[in-house]
Amino acid sequence: MPNLRTFIAIELDKNLKDNLTRLEKDLRERLSPRSIRWVRADGIHLTLKFLGDTPSEKVQAVEAALAEAAAEVGPFSFSVGHLGCFPNLRRPRVVWVGLSEPTGLLARLRNAVEAHVAPLGFPTERRAFEPHLTLGRVQRYASRSEIREIGEAVETATVGTIGEMTATVVSYIKSDLRPSGAVYTTLFEARLVGG
Repeated sequence: MPNLRTFIAIELDKNLKDNLTRLEKDLRERLSPRSIRWVRADGIHLTLKFLGDTPSEKVQAVEAALAEAAAEVGPFSFSVGHLGCFPNLRRPRVVWVGLSEPTGLLARLRNAVEAHVAPLGFPTERRAFEPHLTLGRVQRYASRSEIREIGEAVETATVGTIGEMTATVVSYIKSDLRPSGAVYTTLFEARLVGG
């Protein structure tokens, strides 16, 4: 059986996805249509761990590891707000919207996921965890003026709180890359039951 492309994430509720769709629409109207490849709102997730190529024989072990991680953290709420770019506003490659979760439970969940999947051969992420939702990726062929325009649009956008939600479940998701965009299939869900 072939490898699967997988990741672990919190799936967003309909209200938050609708609000993200409106935000994307506002940004699209301000930018060149060819400069950014936008992520469809139904494809936006709060990614905790990208596993990448996953041998099919490891899927059950990842599911068990995810269940163990979810047992360590209870439900928590977060809000979605400010815009930003990776790596920065002067050289934007990714346009994102940030999250605020003041209790630390989101970071604790991410750390638990990392700790439980590492023994399965998925190296621990060395970069600091910056929770965000990716809205779009700057196209490789975007001109310098288009890139500058993206950074300026993000910097000057007035974005309050876009939405809030309570996370009660963490999902193990398969991603199939297609010419029309990625298709996501939830393989497993684990309830956040710790506390």
